[in-house]
Amino acid sequence: MAEEPTPAQKLIGDLAPKLVELTDEVLFGDIWARPGLSPRDRSLVTVTALAALGRTEQLGSHLRLALTNGLAKEELVEAITHLAFYAGWPSAMSAVTRLKDIVEAE
Repeated sequence: MAEEPTPAQKLIGDLAPKLVELTDEVLFGDIWARPGLSPRDRSLVTVTALAALGRTEQLGSHLRLALTNGLAKEELVEAITHLAFYAGWPSAMSAVTRLKDIVEAE
């Protein structure tokens, strides 16, 4: 049975195979698997960094992953609210709006 393509393979596999390889093998295969932080904590760090930087295109998939990794919707809302004072109101509003869309779609 063939292995299902990774999200990166589905998104850009035909265009940027090396970037897919680095994403799958280095980022998710090594960095995300390191024992120093749990997947839950890595998700919290990633979501807050993406929100702070205004990287909303990547934020949606990482918010979904954060929920899968055990973060509660309320915890994500609290983190984003806290972040508003450090990263700016527009970043927080964009992130919480994205989270709302994801939660309502489930």
